[in-house]
Amino acid sequence: MGGSSGGAVSLIMAWYHPEWYHRVLAYSGTWINQQWPWNPDTPHGAWGFVDNLVPNSPRKPIRIWMEVGDRDLYNPNVMRDDMHDWVLANEKMAAALAAKHYHYQFVFAKNAGHVDHATRLQTLPEALEYLWLGYPKK
Repeated sequence: MGGSSGGAVSLIMAWYHPEWYHRVLAYSGTWINQQWPWNPDTPHGAWGFVDNLVPNSPRKPIRIWMEVGDRDLYNPNVMRDDMHDWVLANEKMAAALAAKHYHYQFVFAKNAGHVDHATRLQTLPEALEYLWLGYPKK
């Protein structure tokens, strides 16, 4: 679970270690190009999940719950690469997950900002229920 860059890290952990992590909860996931220093192996930073990794990789055994607010961050001038709009990145991530038939839920919160406190208070119980739905009982 994480907010902003922490949301991206939670997906990275599940993506690269699905043998350990199966559930991702992300508020205002930073699926944008925030990488520094620049790495030629991942030239688009976390935007690479949206435009490359999710669409071009076999489906992973993970369940994802994600949220973004309609007033989330947008910074078009950071690198002038069109990969710095949190709302667009989250919408594109949801579309990429849908296309690969992932178990995911995407919440678009009206009048909510970046990692919005009121939104977390309202949605966290439902998010946890969704992520653990069908968890095997011994």
